[in-house]
Formats: sequence, C-alpha cells, structure tokens
Amino acid sequence: MSGSRVTLQPAFILHQRPFRDSSTLLEVFSRDFGRIGLVARGARGGKSRLRGTLQPFRPLLVSWLARGELGTLSAAEPDGPSLSLSGTAVFSGFYVNELLLRLLPRQDPHPELFGPYAEAIRALGAQAGERPLRVFEKRLLDALGYGLLLDCDAHTGASLDPQLAYEYQLEIGPMPVEDGRAAGLRMVGSSLLSLHREELADAQSMSDAKRLLRAALALYLGDRPLKTREVLKRMLGRPASG
Repeated sequence: MSGSRVTLQPAFILHQRPFRDSSTLLEVFSRDFGRIGLVARGARGGKSRLRGTLQPFRPLLVSWLARGELGTLSAAEPDGPSLSLSGTAVFSGFYVNELLLRLLPRQDPHPELFGPYAEAIRALGAQAGERPLRVFEKRLLDALGYGLLLDCDAHTGASLDPQLAYEYQLEIGPMPVEDGRAAGLRMVGSSLLSLHREELADAQSMSDAKRLLRAALALYLGDRPLKTREVLKRMLGRPASG
C-alpha cells in the first residue's frame, strides 16, 4: 500500500516502546503534523544508527512514510544539541510529554504548541523550577480551546482587582467572593493576573496557578492518574510537583 512521504520535519520523541523483534514504536510530536505514531524498523538492532538518536528531549529532524494511523520512520537526525534534564526535572519533562500524549489526538496539528514545548524543555534543563510547567499547561489549554479567563470578571467583564479575592469556577471564570465564602477555587486577583502575563514571580501566584491549572486539566484528563505524578510521588514519598 502506498503512502505519502514527509521529509525533515522538526520533532521530538514523546514516548517509545519495543515493537516486535528489533523495532521501536514511537510517539512523536512534530511541528506541522502534531502527534504521530511511527514504527522505527530495526531501531533496537545492534548495528542501528538510530539507537543513540531517538532520545526524548532531543530536537530532531525526522522523515517518514505516512500510511494510515501508524507510519514508518525513514530517517532521523539531530536538529541541535540534546536538551539535557537531570534530577526531578527529568520527571517534569516526562510529565509534559504525558500531557501531550493524553490530550492531543494523533494527526491533529498544533504548530502553535511546538515552540512552547521546546521552550519548556529548555527551561527545565536550566533548572528553572516549576514556572515552565505552569506556563506550558496554560498554553496547552489555550491551544486545545480550553483557555482560562484570567484577566477579567466572568460576569461583568471588568478588569480584575489585584487585591480582591476571587472564586474561580472552572469553564466559567473568576467572580468576586461574596460574604467571605467561595464554592470554587479561591485565589487573589494578583495571582490570576500573574498567570495571565506568565510571570509567576512569587510563591503565592505560583501556588495559586498550580491549583487552578491542575483542576482545569483534570476536567479533560479524566479519572486515570498521570503516571509521571504517581512515580515521582512514590519516589519522594510526597505529592509530585508536576
């Protein structure tokens, strides 16, 4: 059966697993084609030149033969230095990968996410803390059409007051807390505005952003827990930071 050929497409490996005798099944995030499934034939063979190339967090140029749901890798080469991650940043990187695997259908292009993904991985490699995760989560929700309202009152449209407490109702937005009670997520306006501007320069805004984004993502991830969170939780004996 014939198929179309794609050549030298910027991409990252999101996940890989053994496939048949010596091949590898890849989940690839490509710039122009989104998430795709590819078979790398013979990639685990002792003489394969791909063994050291097909690594996570490494910018690649890949070529493949597209044929239905699962294509065949024809070539892969580095497109710059590997974005080295160490320590818990490795788990943060795999957490970002898992978000894409869970939330992006195959063959659904999202070119607007490719740059933010590479930026997040580079920042994690530079030990930039949790801010890259929060910014990427926000941009991911935006790209999927689930963007959060972060700069104005959901009912009145008025700009948020940095000093005011708000109740954030998921899929609606923030509203001022009345009578000191909040049925939804409660946070101050300054935190919402900080996330809107992607600053997150203080502990309060970072904590509020994490609570809000985790709750928002949970709406679309479903009941199955993220594997990276569970693994890191077991290793550290506490909740994961992803």
